[in-house]
Amino acid sequence: MDQQQQQQIAAILGAAESGPFESLIGQLMSASNEQRAQAESLFNLCRDLHPDALVLKLASVLHSSPSPDLRAMSAVLLRKLLTHRGGGDSDAPLWPRLSPSSQSSLKSLLLSVLHREPDRSIAKKVADTVSALAVSLLPDAAWNDLLPFLFHAVSAPDTSPRLQESALLVFAQIAYVLADDASFVGPHLPTLHSLLLSALSHPSSPDVRVSALSAAVNLVTSLESAADRNRLADLLPAMMRTLTESLNSGQEAAAQEALELLVELAGAEPRFLRRQLADVVGAMLQIAEADGLEEGTRHLAIEFVITLAEARERAPGMMRKLPQFVSRLFAVLMKMLLDIEDDPAWHSAEVQDEDAGETSNYGVAQECLDRLAIAVGGNTIVPVASELLPAYLAAPEWQKHHAALITLAQIAEGCSKVMLKNLEQVITMVLSSFQDPHPRVRWAAINAIGQLSTDLGPDLQVQYHQRVLPALATAMDDFQNPRVQAHAASAVLNFCENCTPDILTPYLDGIVGKLLVLLQNGKQMVQEGALTALASVADSSQEHFQKYYDAVMPYLKVILMNATNKSNRMLRAKSMECISLVGMAVGKEKFRDDAKQVMEVLMALQGSQMETDDPTTSYMLQAWARLCKCLGQDFLPYMSVVMPPLLQSAQLKPDVTITSADSDDDIEDSDDESVETITLGDKRIGIRTSVLEEKATACNMLCCYADELKEGFYPWIDQVAPTLVPLLKFYFHEEVRKAAVAAMPELLRSAKLAIEKGQAQGRDETYVKQLADYIIPALVEALQKEPETEICASMLDSLNECMQLAGLLLSENQVRSIVDQIKHVITASAARKKERAERTKAEDFDAEEEEVLKEENEQEEEVFDQVGDCLATLIKTFKASFLPFFDELSLYITPMLGKDKTAEERRIAICIFDDVAEQCQEAALKYYDTYLPFLLEACNDENADVRQAAVYGVGVCAEFGGSVFRPLVGEALSRLNNVIRHPDAMHSDNVMAYDNAVSALGKICQFHRDGIDATKVFPAWLGCLPIKNDLIEAKIVHEQLCSMIERSDRELLGPNNQHIPKIVSVFAEVLCAGKDLATEQTISRMINLLKQIQQTLPPAVLASTWSTLQPQQQLALQSILSS
Repeated sequence: MDQQQQQQIAAILGAAESGPFESLIGQLMSASNEQRAQAESLFNLCRDLHPDALVLKLASVLHSSPSPDLRAMSAVLLRKLLTHRGGGDSDAPLWPRLSPSSQSSLKSLLLSVLHREPDRSIAKKVADTVSALAVSLLPDAAWNDLLPFLFHAVSAPDTSPRLQESALLVFAQIAYVLADDASFVGPHLPTLHSLLLSALSHPSSPDVRVSALSAAVNLVTSLESAADRNRLADLLPAMMRTLTESLNSGQEAAAQEALELLVELAGAEPRFLRRQLADVVGAMLQIAEADGLEEGTRHLAIEFVITLAEARERAPGMMRKLPQFVSRLFAVLMKMLLDIEDDPAWHSAEVQDEDAGETSNYGVAQECLDRLAIAVGGNTIVPVASELLPAYLAAPEWQKHHAALITLAQIAEGCSKVMLKNLEQVITMVLSSFQDPHPRVRWAAINAIGQLSTDLGPDLQVQYHQRVLPALATAMDDFQNPRVQAHAASAVLNFCENCTPDILTPYLDGIVGKLLVLLQNGKQMVQEGALTALASVADSSQEHFQKYYDAVMPYLKVILMNATNKSNRMLRAKSMECISLVGMAVGKEKFRDDAKQVMEVLMALQGSQMETDDPTTSYMLQAWARLCKCLGQDFLPYMSVVMPPLLQSAQLKPDVTITSADSDDDIEDSDDESVETITLGDKRIGIRTSVLEEKATACNMLCCYADELKEGFYPWIDQVAPTLVPLLKFYFHEEVRKAAVAAMPELLRSAKLAIEKGQAQGRDETYVKQLADYIIPALVEALQKEPETEICASMLDSLNECMQLAGLLLSENQVRSIVDQIKHVITASAARKKERAERTKAEDFDAEEEEVLKEENEQEEEVFDQVGDCLATLIKTFKASFLPFFDELSLYITPMLGKDKTAEERRIAICIFDDVAEQCQEAALKYYDTYLPFLLEACNDENADVRQAAVYGVGVCAEFGGSVFRPLVGEALSRLNNVIRHPDAMHSDNVMAYDNAVSALGKICQFHRDGIDATKVFPAWLGCLPIKNDLIEAKIVHEQLCSMIERSDRELLGPNNQHIPKIVSVFAEVLCAGKDLATEQTISRMINLLKQIQQTLPPAVLASTWSTLQPQQQLALQSILSS
């Protein structure tokens, strides 16, 4: 700091009169950047060197300055100084640095200003400053005068409405601190309750009523206990009156503030509204239905009802108890869709997303129909829609036809299950509007088909392709209306995404022909639509597209070469997408020659300077990756061109702006659609989504290359691994995390293969170990923090693959951290399930909610599944040396066998024990006492997958359990017998359990012959053969059969060899099944045995044995034996 600045500071802070200080504050508000910057640096020096003097000067300006601007600025500066929390020291709150006397003066000055400030907007800023300071002081009881002051300010008979409003605004902002403090809630809640009750009914001031509402809402949503909230329940009628009185007296601005607060209440504490739900929702619907009110007011009332419907976690099913309200809301929304003009700009538009003529009513209605259907579900919505839609379609006005079709498209996602039951009506309703005289209605009908193809696929495609595809093809002929043509092409894309080649192939001639016409025809929008449609048709029809290749590819190349202006860069981008998808569909041989040319163009483009908002980049990244998939190892020469920009895109930093959540300055351009805002704690974060999408695409492509090129990707690992590993914890965008997770095993596999094949420039296995040591701990750590259940499952899946690749390279410390993480995953999942079980106790819980919970719990099953796979890998890799870890995990796994657990959990727990018994053999005997009783009981579980795992385990224990298993042989036999003899044993759900039970029976025959009645059990086992469904077990069992016959096993052959015909017939069936049911080695042993049988049996016996076979088996055996 120089001498001049020291003098300036002395003059500003030392002067008795306030002039110099006020001019500094004035300069902080200056329009000139330079002047403002100078003032800021002086102000910051004052703050750092003389905090006491600075704060008292600000307070005195706030208290005494005649200038409203200076008072307002002082209030804002004080709030920032006293509470600012940021990264650096300069952002540390100033309060702790002030002397006790300054602190005390400041507190009384602030309350004094709050008491007397005449200007309402400044008074609000002062209330903010007081609240911000109070939030940090109240928990330590460091501002004893505050609450008495506020209580008095709200309730004193002579108090002014302005002061009441300010005091209530402070209450609103400190509510969450008060609600946390038992010493306040106990004694003072009744007082506050009565103050709020009278303020909510203030006779003259809507401002007081709204600020009281704000305090009431914040208090209700901050109180932890339902009992405390119920003590405030009778405030609700007065809270609602705040709204209705503002509306009745025409004060819509106050009404909108009240509505915003009530929407907040509906989202945070919907149960508070339950007692008067019908009245509250009824009042909101009246507002929504009132045409005379401002749109903003009606939209907020609708938002309230939808928010209530969406509050599933806190009040599941509550709104479905009021079906008449759902139908009123639905009618309002459909009516709002009529607010659309037939704007000429819509018809002449150059781009698909031009929505000329759509009003804000239309936009809100569209979004809310979608949200409402998802929130309350098809059983409630479809009956309402079936009443309204036909009336709208029968009306004369085009707007009504349009509204009905838009409604259908918007509700399809939420109502898909119910709509699938009425698919015929739905399709007929939409297709009849393809003939409507108004082009916007035809557009809406096509739009509905596109949306329904997505939401009701693939059923719609399978059942109605013969009606839908011809209708779309005809719509492409509408040259008068390019918007309709382009949209028909887009709908072909939606239709194809859920479609199999056999459905599509018969229509290809017609559709490809039409799309080629559109490609050569006029409007760019139509050409773009045609390109996207061709790409999806090729992608869905795969090799069936080959016959069109020679007709289509020249046109695509022309667009790629010639669409070079800024105006048609999207066209060129779509041509890349189309060419690469067509190439993948027809395959390398057909595409090879054109591929070279296309790559030349892409390489030239890659080298050119593109603008940051150019869509080409992202399309090009994807096109390269598809070309790689198509060409395989032939793509390697291009990698040096492709990789540098791809890495650059993957390394993009998110474009993030962070402001404090309560700041007055919204994020710049907050109406900018490409910026997404999320609120985290007290920070508001704005993120530019286009950057994130490019980053996600790039990460996905890196994963594709590693997967496709295997060891060929090796040279890039050292750059790609450090790029992707940190992105396992990239919480701004799920797709980025998913791609990073999927890439981890691919990188490790690529390194391992390169080293095994000697392509790693002299590196050896230590490189794989280094890479695994980098990737595996990062995955484990990311798993600990991952918020999404679905991504947790993917992480476990990747971790499992990485462990399989690393094998014995894993260190003990890594195994320890993986095991700890698995415990954490099991505990966290159990906690989530418990929280869901709590939701089932809500009083409105119904079948639809049960559906939602079922879907959420299925994701948990996926997590458990992966946990089982990870443990299986560890057990197979480390065998008995893993057992100390297994002992710890037992505490987590044994409870999964309980009757109260899902079938999937029981199955996984049994499989884990099966693995331990099989891999650790002797060392695992000590667990038999704990697990075998569960295993035997589970052999007769009602779930077939559990039975399969259990009977398999019995076989393993029979093989390795020796004397420990012997006492249980009798029970095991009867359990296995139940499975084998069950009347539905051969039903498709049960055959795997049957095959495994037969295999287990064979193990008991082999290893516990002396513990059973062999003359009965052996023939019973033989009678079950061959087994044909579990191909792994089949090979083992049929090999065992050969061994026993080779040893001339007495019990198996039977007295006088009477079982030989059955044995020959088993061999015949196995040999006729090719390589499925036996290994090549077993097959040749069987043939040898058959030859021996042929030579040793008397001719008459041989002839009767032969006659028991089916004719084709006889032929097959003859040809095998004669060769």
